[in-house]
Amino acid sequence: SLQTRMQSLQPDPKAQYRGVYEALRRMVLTEGFWRPLRGINVTMLGAGPAHALYFACYEKMKKSLSDVFQQGGNSHLANGIAGSVATLLHDAVMNPAEVVKQRLQMFNSPYSSVLGCVRTVHRTEGLGAFYRSYSTQLTMNVPFQAIHFITYELLQEHLNPQRLYNPASHVVAGAVAGAAAAAATTPLDVCKTLLNTQENTALSSLNIRGHLSGMANAFSTVYQLGGLPAFFKGVQARVIYQMPSTAIAWSVYELFKYLLTRQALERK
Repeated sequence: SLQTRMQSLQPDPKAQYRGVYEALRRMVLTEGFWRPLRGINVTMLGAGPAHALYFACYEKMKKSLSDVFQQGGNSHLANGIAGSVATLLHDAVMNPAEVVKQRLQMFNSPYSSVLGCVRTVHRTEGLGAFYRSYSTQLTMNVPFQAIHFITYELLQEHLNPQRLYNPASHVVAGAVAGAAAAAATTPLDVCKTLLNTQENTALSSLNIRGHLSGMANAFSTVYQLGGLPAFFKGVQARVIYQMPSTAIAWSVYELFKYLLTRQALERK
């Protein structure tokens, strides 16, 4: 929620924040305790199937490609490619959920519920509105996941060379990998947020009529509105968000991988 707000290119005067803590404090005090969690239901709805496809594809491709690039070893090239391809499936599911979530998170959002937002966007902007930022999302997430997976696997080689189930190493490697990938891809995330929210004040100031579409248009608009610094709006919030997010994701994933593998071995 804070990331969406802080990436706004021309925010309402009441939604101009100097830092993450101030943004959270003001949001809670002026809009209610639960406001920062707005959109969590649609995120949870999409996250299950999206991550199932994501990790299943990653494991399958990583194993197949590692055998091709480095027989019996761990290939960083294979990890990067597998992570990138898995992103195609993940984002196909999550992109519509992301559009709805970010519109609900905006300051003075006109939408009161997930279903209401879906209906209004579909009626006024068409089905394509839910995938308007898909190309930008992929452009961002392919390098994000490549950096993320390569960094995670590289850290695991140093922190956990035996590749045993080690919760501490999974948390640390996941957090560092998420932070590095998040910082590197923030400019693309700013463009994605603009395409998802179609920020009226920002578009109106440039006399842009209708709906903004396309990565090139988003890049041009962001630059016109704030120059190079605008591409790094919300970078602190994005890194703070991604570190626990990726740490939790890897920890839970590695735990279930360990439990299911052990169960399969016991059956044999």
